Parts: sequence; structure tokens; C-alpha cells
Amino acid sequence: MPFCLLVVAKAPVPGLAKTRLCPPATPGQAAAIAAAALLDTLDAVLATPGAVPLVAATGDLDAAAHAQDLHRLLRGVQVVPQRGRTFAERLAAAHADAAVLHPGLPVLQIGMDTPQATADVLAATAACLTDADAVLGPATDGGWWALGLRDPRHAAALSGVPMSRPDTANHTRAALAGIDLTLAATLSDVDTMADARRVADALPGSRFARAVASV
Repeated sequence: MPFCLLVVAKAPVPGLAKTRLCPPATPGQAAAIAAAALLDTLDAVLATPGAVPLVAATGDLDAAAHAQDLHRLLRGVQVVPQRGRTFAERLAAAHADAAVLHPGLPVLQIGMDTPQATADVLAATAACLTDADAVLGPATDGGWWALGLRDPRHAAALSGVPMSRPDTANHTRAALAGIDLTLAATLSDVDTMADARRVADALPGSRFARAVASV
């Protein structure tokens, strides 16, 4: 089943990216970890069967850590700017843009904080939309790492959901209460250095693991 695989990403600029990793990481190291997470995520997206990649981006990629590598991977991917005042509004707008650019396709949206989401994990999560109207991938911190919608117009409900809170997943489920929703695998976001080290341990040899090991 073809689907739009939407990545919502922020340019990993030193001093602006993954600041909760500092200390022990320096701003440059934190940005390098964020860049590695995004690069590993993009590799997984590009390897996912049936996926039509789309990146909703914000920030200055030219000033980002590993800018050349990011530009190289994004060269073959459609990129749109994020729109909206709040993060919730930007998520809703990204789904709306995906619906316009890829009409008729279901949309699976992820971020750049779960580099452990392999192509197999992404494909399995998207496959849930065969039988359900929506799929939500919970995060261990109470948020979520993935949201799939068979009809991306339902993402308009996200605009009123409080984000980056321990109850964000619950609020998201409540906002989508009118449609059939199933749950995907629970993954850990990378918010703190402890998170980063746990995820890196599960990804030996990856860009992300090497970036975390440098701290």
C-alpha cells in the first residue's frame, strides 16, 4: 500500500537543537546528535517499501551540523516549509500539505527523535492503516513518535492538542475519538542524554551511536 511518509524536522543548528542534552554535551555535540538522528531517520524513510517521502522542515539547514550530508540526502526528497505558530499547528499544517501534494494517500507522520524506527518498523506502522482509520505510536514519555491517518484531513484536530507534555498521547487520542484508532509500538524519544544513550545502545554502528559516543 503506497503512503506518504511525512517527516517533521528542525534544522540541527548548534545552540538551537537538542539543548536538553547540554550538559554534558556541548551545543555542537548536541546538534551533531540531532543531525545523526535525522540522517538515520531519513535513511530508514528512504528504505521503507511503498513510502512516498515528504519532509516538513524549519530552520536554517545551511547552518546545521552535518549540513552537506543533510543536503545530499534531502536532494531527492520533497521538502516543504512548516507553517503555524505553535508546534501543534505546524503538525496539522504538515498533514494538510501532504494531503494536497499526495491526494488520496494515507499519511504516516514521524519526527526526528526516534532513529531506532527502522524501515521495518515504519512499514509495519503504516500497515495498521489497512484496517484502522488512524495509528498512534506512543512514546515512553507520554507523547507520541508516530501518527498515521488514512484521511489526513483528520489531522486538523491536532491544532488544539497540548504538545510536549506527559499527557500529549492521551490528548491526541481524545482529539481523534471519532475515528477508529489503533496503537503501534512504543518507542523512546531522545530528549535527554540518558534517552540518547539507551537508544544508541540499540543502534550499534549507526551515525547516532557514534555521535552519542563522542560526548
